[in-house]
Amino acid sequence: MTSNHSGNTVRKNIFLTGAPSAGKTTVIKKLLRHLDQPAQGFYTEEERSGDRRVGFMMNSLDGRRGYLAHQDIRSEFSIRRYGVSVDNIDAIAAESIIPKHDTIIILDEIGRMECYSGQFRRMAIRALDSPNIVVGTVALGGDEFIQGIKNRDDIDVIEVTSSNRNALPDVIMRKIKALREGFHPR
Repeated sequence: MTSNHSGNTVRKNIFLTGAPSAGKTTVIKKLLRHLDQPAQGFYTEEERSGDRRVGFMMNSLDGRRGYLAHQDIRSEFSIRRYGVSVDNIDAIAAESIIPKHDTIIILDEIGRMECYSGQFRRMAIRALDSPNIVVGTVALGGDEFIQGIKNRDDIDVIEVTSSNRNALPDVIMRKIKALREGFHPR
């Protein structure tokens, strides 16, 4: 954990939470368009066929893509009708959040599906413990691991609602700027 000059814990990990379809990933994608420094990590998107959701795609910021979960994936891990690809979580999500020097890590999201991967859990903790600023999303509910993430002293959790989601990219940019000016990763 990092402390500022007065000994207080610096909340250098900024996470969005909220109900499904609240706009968490939309906020992350808008933030990415305005970010003026190097970033790494991943974000997720729904895949639709017509008006029906059929799966979830992971997109790393370095161009790798793969299914997080899909209705056609057969896996020992599933949520509702979606089979979860732990191999893709390991190869795309976990790999993309390994801290690199002075980048902002985008971690969308720490949720039930991603947490089927032990590798992902370890890399998420490694990213949060690093000196890098981490911006991500975290499930509204969640198991003990997810609750533990949200209860960390170095995390600032913001709930996304229909009334604040359009302003949040600017709010997060201001937080990042303040962190960069007063907090210098080693």
